Amino acid sequence: MLDKKIIIDNIKTLFYALIIAVVIRSLIIQPFYIPSSSMEPNLLVGDRLFVTKYSYGFSKHSFPFSPPIFKGRLLESKPKIGDVIVFKTPADNRTDYIKRLIGLPGDRIQFIDSNLYINNGEVLKSRISQNDIIYCGKRKIEVFTFEELLTDGKKHHSVYLKDSSFKNSDIFIVPQDHYFF
Repeated sequence: MLDKKIIIDNIKTLFYALIIAVVIRSLIIQPFYIPSSSMEPNLLVGDRLFVTKYSYGFSKHSFPFSPPIFKGRLLESKPKIGDVIVFKTPADNRTDYIKRLIGLPGDRIQFIDSNLYINNGEVLKSRISQNDIIYCGKRKIEVFTFEELLTDGKKHHSVYLKDSSFKNSDIFIVPQDHYFF
């Protein structure tokens, strides 16, 4: 009898721990792992970070398996230029992306001669390193590291490919309810 009671108590404890973990991960904070070099030099491959789940409100993606329990966002607040955000794209509901926000709805984004323009204003950048390498899988990529001054008035580090960063691009106009990262 004693063994059966211990087993039942352990199952109850595991069940409650699971419920608490799901609530914390869904509503408060969630760990993420950086799988690629796209955010270097700020976040490196293999870095781990914790992300608050309530900063911009809650969506179906706040919960495990993204159940379609409601549409839109509850307790919504708008992100700001320069924020590093974890998100899923509408086309790919499985992959988490970790990127810096550079364009708000209505903004015009364009690369001209490898320089970034937001709303026809050039994002000022100064090279801080000339011989950096980032890794994409097993591939080594040579980059320049810059300090950029985004429209949020803060400086952010970014990397540009030495030989083929955007030379010139079309003008991207950020649609309503969308963001540019």
